[in-house]
Amino acid sequence: MEAEAMGLQIFGTRKSADTRKAERFFRERGVPFQLIDLSETGISPGELRSVAKAVGRNSLMDVDGARYAAAGLAHIDHDPEEEILNDPLLLRTPVVRDGARAVIGPDVEGWKTFLPAR
Repeated sequence: MEAEAMGLQIFGTRKSADTRKAERFFRERGVPFQLIDLSETGISPGELRSVAKAVGRNSLMDVDGARYAAAGLAHIDHDPEEEILNDPLLLRTPVVRDGARAVIGPDVEGWKTFLPAR
């Protein structure tokens, strides 16, 4: 589905069950969105700053993921935003974003805040 300018975006990967769950949630409710597959396209610095501002820098990385462990990031001082820009698959997903608002992870209650008022 195509999103209008500054429309709803879902950042994740097509292989991720949580990303597919977010897609299904919005599709079933008729909410148009744009899927950004992080395995194909990274997140831009501006988009990442916007997400970080909305959810907090410490919430950005998937610290329980194998990729984080393989990179040894638990044992070194690092900048989460810089690491994610270098490797977008370190981002905790899905990220649902609309402008300055964002929700990270499989947060159905948070996704509901993006639904149009009825």
